[in-house]
Amino acid sequence: MSAQREIERLSARLAQALAGTQLRWSTAESCTGGQLAALMARDGALGSHLERGFVAYSMDAKCELLGVDRSDVTRCEAVNPEVAEAMAAGALAQSQADLSIALTGFCGPQQASEEVGLVYLACAACAGRRVVQECHFGDIGRGVVLDHAVAAALALMSEAVEAERTTPVLAAAQRRAWV
Repeated sequence: MSAQREIERLSARLAQALAGTQLRWSTAESCTGGQLAALMARDGALGSHLERGFVAYSMDAKCELLGVDRSDVTRCEAVNPEVAEAMAAGALAQSQADLSIALTGFCGPQQASEEVGLVYLACAACAGRRVVQECHFGDIGRGVVLDHAVAAALALMSEAVEAERTTPVLAAAQRRAWV
């Protein structure tokens, strides 16, 4: 299945999971440069669930906008699980969202010892749950890696919503306290 078809399928899955909820997402995107937030905003079923999006492409942006620790971003050019998790936590803390998703990775072309196609995703929920996922898409072309990263994020987001729906809902003020 092509990456675009997979994105369409996973967008529909996320929309179905979010249907009937008031759950809102924040996105923290590095390598995808806002592609995920734009996809959500473009989709009528997903747009109302997008609270805000952060594009934090540079190391400085990750630190300044999302509070990522400078020592983490300098290690591996900001492509590591700690940065992804900190980006998700920062996006949650700097928003009114219930859930956040973060993406950071090397999409190509290769520079130095980077592994092209290595992408880390992280999801954070106000209830305190955190998930980090490591993806190795390979050197398949920059655009294709980006599409695969967005598809992986949509799948992780669907799983997070499904988990959130099985957990008792807390008042918004209580949810903020979990962060």
